[in-house]
Amino acid sequence: MVVSTNVPLRKLGQSALEISALGLGCWQFSKGRGMVGRFWAEMDQHDINEIVKMSLEGGINWFDTAEVYGKGESEKALAEALESIGLPANDALIATKWWPMFRTASSITKTIDHRIEALDGRTIDLHQIHQPFSFSSVEKEMEAMVELLKANKIKHVGVSNFNEDKMKKAHQVLSKHGYFLASNQVKYSLLDRSMEKNGVLEAAKQLGITIIAYSPLEQGILSGKFHKHPELVKKIQGPRKYMSFFKPAGLAKTKPLIDLLEEKAKKYGVSQTQIALNWLIHFHGETVVAIPGASKPHHVQENIGALQFTLSKEDLDEIDQVSRQVALFD
Repeated sequence: MVVSTNVPLRKLGQSALEISALGLGCWQFSKGRGMVGRFWAEMDQHDINEIVKMSLEGGINWFDTAEVYGKGESEKALAEALESIGLPANDALIATKWWPMFRTASSITKTIDHRIEALDGRTIDLHQIHQPFSFSSVEKEMEAMVELLKANKIKHVGVSNFNEDKMKKAHQVLSKHGYFLASNQVKYSLLDRSMEKNGVLEAAKQLGITIIAYSPLEQGILSGKFHKHPELVKKIQGPRKYMSFFKPAGLAKTKPLIDLLEEKAKKYGVSQTQIALNWLIHFHGETVVAIPGASKPHHVQENIGALQFTLSKEDLDEIDQVSRQVALFD
């Protein structure tokens, strides 16, 4: 396997860790297990292996999974895929997440060995708090993360779905111990730009925290295929077809943006999906990276292709203006 070296890398937060501007989201590797894992249809391990291999070959060097994705099945599937690839996969970076619901911060240290075991002993380069609701405070959660850092169980700390205040608090607690908050993973796309208005983006820029955008294509809406063929909505497996953007009114509202993405795709000789992803990882400099998923090989090709060009400032701004007319900001 030949890993691409042509993809520019950027720092994860204040760390020395260099990551590609796109990682691979691995929620879809959940094998259909658990409440969260049933969001996606079950994937065959052979297909998962191929998707991970193609991603690495294309220059994507990190993978985002989580404990709650299939109750560890996504982590296991990722580890198995990396093992099937062999030595070149040893440099693959792994981000996973602790699930806080109905738990206290002590669970972070108690469950870390389960995470390492699910990942077949591979290094956890980024360990994240999956969401801000638990039976413990942010302070106690970060203190638990410090224990893991000192024990060399994890390399860096991140959070997910944290608002501005909680993100700042997490960074403050870590700073007292000589560490830093590397990232905040939030929902962000051309159709959901809430983090630009709620203070998260500005605080991240000030503190040197990387924003990891999940659902960067709004579950496929930004590809344009559902606008051209609305009957495809009925064929979607899982609950995402009930999201507002998939309804007729949602498709109609977002059509001006979809039309512009199609226009830019023709200009650059790429796909609409690649235009949407390229905008996301360049409009805010190097602050925002994204984790599109991939359940089929052609999805991987789309992701890789988005790393091969850069939109002009004029096109970035034009897409920004049209997006503002249809996106959510609250």
